[in-house]
Amino acid sequence: MDFGFSDEEVAFREKVRQFLKKELPPNWVGPELEDLFSSEVAWQVFREMARKLGAQGWLSLGWPKEYGGLGRSRIEQNILWEEMAYHRAPGLDGFGVKMLAPTLMLFGTEEQKKEHLGPIARGEVIWCQCFSEPEAGSDLSSLQTRAVEEADCFVINGEKVWISGAHHADWCNLLARTDPQAPKRQGISFFLVNMSAPGVEVRPLPNIVGKHSFNQVFFNNVKVPRSNLVGGKNNGWLMANALLSAERSAIEMVASGRRTLDDLLAFVTETKLGARLLAQNRVIRRRLSELVIEVEVARLLTYRVAWMQDQGVRCDSESALSKVVNSEVLQRIAGTAMQLMGLYGVLEPGSKRAPLNGIVAQKYFGALSWTIGGGTSEILRTLIATRGLGLPRS
Repeated sequence: MDFGFSDEEVAFREKVRQFLKKELPPNWVGPELEDLFSSEVAWQVFREMARKLGAQGWLSLGWPKEYGGLGRSRIEQNILWEEMAYHRAPGLDGFGVKMLAPTLMLFGTEEQKKEHLGPIARGEVIWCQCFSEPEAGSDLSSLQTRAVEEADCFVINGEKVWISGAHHADWCNLLARTDPQAPKRQGISFFLVNMSAPGVEVRPLPNIVGKHSFNQVFFNNVKVPRSNLVGGKNNGWLMANALLSAERSAIEMVASGRRTLDDLLAFVTETKLGARLLAQNRVIRRRLSELVIEVEVARLLTYRVAWMQDQGVRCDSESALSKVVNSEVLQRIAGTAMQLMGLYGVLEPGSKRAPLNGIVAQKYFGALSWTIGGGTSEILRTLIATRGLGLPRS
């Protein structure tokens, strides 16, 4: 792997930066990734930016040209996503653009691709992901939502939980059990469901600081056309793994952490404790130096996954490793930020004495979920051990 970027990639990064500088609102601060769905102002900016990104062709930057994409590399795709996350720029529908679209390209029918890929690429339709259930989080294959086949449709009943952005989404991709007698992973199917369909109910599920990002979603006799079944009946586990692999290789987490770390570095070089700058404290200097190294390692792991994807190499364990490292580094950055700020760190944006625009509390509490959502670190370490290292299951 080449650890440097080509001249074209460097030029593209600068183009993205100039685009964000021009298109984001003046003096944009933006919410942390964890709070995007809870801010109505940020959500309006999200919809506007999504359409602008779509007009540039950047939402489908890495898609094959036959599906309306630009056919650019995964490395360039990562550059776009990294810059957006670093600048806290909304507009990238991770569930639709990054996760569902590649899954449809692999497993969807031509009709499904024609219906859904275009609106996703143009930023017109927003998706959410309905996988987790109250009794099936880490053990996703234990899900109990049922889809019963009828003459011209499937009837879905069940409950999903921790669904990010469901209150804003137009569509969801959903896992449901279609054969209760089959082994757990063999009786699941993958569906596309319109969130405005009769019987779909979304209830807010406030997070630890009272923000509305998560939701419970109930499906009460929801009729889904047979044409919305992806990949064939009882083949949903295959699609779920493909989709989750795309989710886990995301660079946004480490880019968000790098932005917070850069903010901290600026803070300690400008803030005094007594007569000395915080940056002159040995303990603080060492801790921040360690985090700089950890962030760069996490960043390179994510680019390694993108490079492997460009080579057509399967990278399930590598994307799992990237997600574990990224999420745990993000938590360490947030913890360090809170220690540096002391009691001022818990002040929210808008508070008179809140340092760094009040992002520390958002980052600290939001980071708690990063080692859980998208696969817990414990489950992913098992995946790394079995698929990556070939170790036996315990």
